Amino acid sequence: MTTDLTTRPAPRGAAAPGRPWAWWQSGAGSLPEVRWAIAATGLFAAGGVCRLAGAPSWLWWGLYLSCYAAGGWEPGLDGLRALRERTLDVDLLMVAAAIGAAAIGQVFDGALLIVIFATSGALEAVATKRTADSVRTLLDLAPEKATRLDPAGREEVVETADLALGDVIVVRPGERIGADGQVVDGVSDVDQASITGEGLPVDKQAGDEVFAGTVNGAGVLRVRVGSPAGETVIARIVAMVEQASATKARAQLFIEKVEQRYSVVMVAATLALFVIPLALGQDLRGSLLRAMTFMIVASPCAVVLATMPPLLAAIATAGRHEVLVKSAVVMEQLADVTQVAFDKTGTLTEGRPDLTHIRALPGTSLSERELLTLAAAAEDGSEHPLGRAVTAAAHGKGLRLPQAAGFTAVPGRGVRAHVAGHLVEIGSPTHLLPETAPGAGVSRALVAELEDGGHTAVVMLLDGRPAAVLALADRVRPGAPDAVARLRALIPAPPVLLTGDNPRAAARLAAQTGITDVRAGLVPEHKVDAVRELHQQGARVALIGDGVNDAPALATAHTGIAMGDTGADLTLEAADAVITRDELAAVPTVIALARRARRLVIANLAIAAAFIAVLVAWDLLGDLPLPLGVAGHEGSTVIVGLNGLRLLRGAAWQRAAGDPTGRRP
Repeated sequence: MTTDLTTRPAPRGAAAPGRPWAWWQSGAGSLPEVRWAIAATGLFAAGGVCRLAGAPSWLWWGLYLSCYAAGGWEPGLDGLRALRERTLDVDLLMVAAAIGAAAIGQVFDGALLIVIFATSGALEAVATKRTADSVRTLLDLAPEKATRLDPAGREEVVETADLALGDVIVVRPGERIGADGQVVDGVSDVDQASITGEGLPVDKQAGDEVFAGTVNGAGVLRVRVGSPAGETVIARIVAMVEQASATKARAQLFIEKVEQRYSVVMVAATLALFVIPLALGQDLRGSLLRAMTFMIVASPCAVVLATMPPLLAAIATAGRHEVLVKSAVVMEQLADVTQVAFDKTGTLTEGRPDLTHIRALPGTSLSERELLTLAAAAEDGSEHPLGRAVTAAAHGKGLRLPQAAGFTAVPGRGVRAHVAGHLVEIGSPTHLLPETAPGAGVSRALVAELEDGGHTAVVMLLDGRPAAVLALADRVRPGAPDAVARLRALIPAPPVLLTGDNPRAAARLAAQTGITDVRAGLVPEHKVDAVRELHQQGARVALIGDGVNDAPALATAHTGIAMGDTGADLTLEAADAVITRDELAAVPTVIALARRARRLVIANLAIAAAFIAVLVAWDLLGDLPLPLGVAGHEGSTVIVGLNGLRLLRGAAWQRAAGDPTGRRP
């Protein structure tokens, strides 16, 4: 007989708030780009308020010009440096257009451009800082000190950086292991989820490999150092993330990809419109006015707004539904995704063991409910995740647990306790089912059947005789199969499962979620190789993960998406987008929303280009009055801006969630 048991994990606690001034001292507010952007925005807002309030023109002009100085000096300086290297970029073009706008009285337009570019630069600086900080945080996983045995067998505390190959270190219960190496003595269970992504601690004994930064369980281990500090798995993960971030091509918005040619053409045309008529005898004011009119009507204000509002509106809408998309570039990348790859533990699953079945063995007179009561009472004093899962299952069924006596836990083997007149032993089949034990054959066959199905099996003995086999597994997230199905409808290429877990557990999870392409037993560098292989096949891969071991692959992928509730700090920073409430259903929805935003960008670019073409032709071939040119330019800006902001409506997310293509029903 089989009993299905489920429990729901406790909610994760919220982090304590930091000091209110810490943001300015060491956070994003400490960056000069952020401070100048805030100053420029504040001056721009103050100028607008003064103008609307009817203040003297010199006051709001002064505020707007101060906004120019605060937000424009840095992009202007960068543009001049680029010009010195014979490159004309859009930053210098924007500053020139802003100055030109002020020269003919349109100071508001120029200040708006300055604020847009200053804010964009600040956001880029913040993203760079957070990634660098998270890489440094990852190094804290490996402890700074370790307990080393000298040749005489005495213990000494040393820096982990001073450990040499062949040194033997002592790792006590609850400590982080200080170096990659091999166990030479002791038995324990080690939580190595930060490296391999495995949801359950792994039993370690003499001859087994361990990794720096992983957490020792209840036993004491002696480990012979096998790698210097700079070559541990944790150090290699840091190096891979930094390398991927440095070598990954800088993604650009569509308009930025043509900025060089557009900038050169616009500047050349403006100079020509000023110089040629002047040389042909036209007066200075007329030549300057025509050139400035051309610069205003040809300036890419409408083009910038054609691109940004749909993407920013989509970002805001996603944010209201607890999906953080870090930039407009990322939103464009999400629209380009052609294949999705998933991590397993903590992404498709909840990341913790769950008691799924109790199999009573022949000859056992107790019911499964009674077996669960005894097992949970024996495990009540255990700190092992499997023991906590058994106890949680009993509490979930409302069972009253009797008091256990004589509780002992043997690392790597299991627990034993006296409960209600029975000696209860629960632990590894290898240690509790020797070949000569009564009923060992039947019990081992059942253990093999459960393990082949992707479960972790533990044996329960009553008074020295096998009584039951308990099956535990990491539970699939609610909605994961539906999210995978929606992605299959949205993206033609089948989803891929990339996991460090064992092939049997991976196959079981894949069968439950509808994934057919499974790649198991992957260490971090192998996940990176798998993502690169998919890229070489022409796919634009969105990788979804949560663990430190996923960070290099997230940084390598076309788009990295992190699960925010369970995600490690480095993972959240290496990712391009974060699902803060850990609902996988948000993945196909945000991709559909990004595709709709891209369609609006294309429509807006067509509108902006049409206005620019008409106004420029009028100015070149006829006599375009400056006020009419400004009105046409501003009108196109308003039209594309309002069109892009349509994605702010609440219906935009629901439409994307209800229709995999993101199109209107």
